[in-house]
Amino acid sequence: MATQATELVINEIYASVQGESSYAGLPCVFVRLTGCNLRCTYCDSEFAFYDGERRTVESVVDDVRAHNIPLVEITGGEPLLQKACVPLAQQLRDAGLTVLVETSGERPIDVLPEGVIRIMDLKCPSSGECERNNWDNIAQLTATDEVKFVIGDRADYDWMRDVIETHLLTNRCPVLVSTIHGHMAPKTVVEWILADRLPVRFQLQMHKYVWDPSARGV
Repeated sequence: MATQATELVINEIYASVQGESSYAGLPCVFVRLTGCNLRCTYCDSEFAFYDGERRTVESVVDDVRAHNIPLVEITGGEPLLQKACVPLAQQLRDAGLTVLVETSGERPIDVLPEGVIRIMDLKCPSSGECERNNWDNIAQLTATDEVKFVIGDRADYDWMRDVIETHLLTNRCPVLVSTIHGHMAPKTVVEWILADRLPVRFQLQMHKYVWDPSARGV
């Protein structure tokens, strides 16, 4: 019988194209873990808060490998709420896959195995969860990790700019900037970035332009 350390609650596993990050556009297998302890105002995966199936780590790895795609992202919800996320990431790495873990950054990120690419959100004020940012995580970032900001208004942008400058984020790792889909014009944020000459990567949520933005499993 499997123990808690080797079990996960999985919301869905599916193949798509990576919609964000420096890996945008590449085929990717997504492993969405159930559960989140934040309630961001713009959340697009509320369906993952509660629904899921209990699976062993080994069965999830087998499922991912069956897709025959070398890139995999563990996401949520908040994947680091589940302890077995760590052995899952390790076993996927051991299988020779490139492993991304997208996290809110509220949980410590140093628990993840070496070689895993950590994509960490820093929650802007309009998210409603800005006070939950774990600033200790910044010291753990390496050049292979990425930090993401989702911008909802000018106050978010100004806050992001200050955080980048205060913590010298662009010296640590790539910094990604996107807008809340359907809420703010991407062109506006791009113009602000150009005016400030911020060395960040602007990104659109590519998958929401390819498929119905409200659809699951894309």
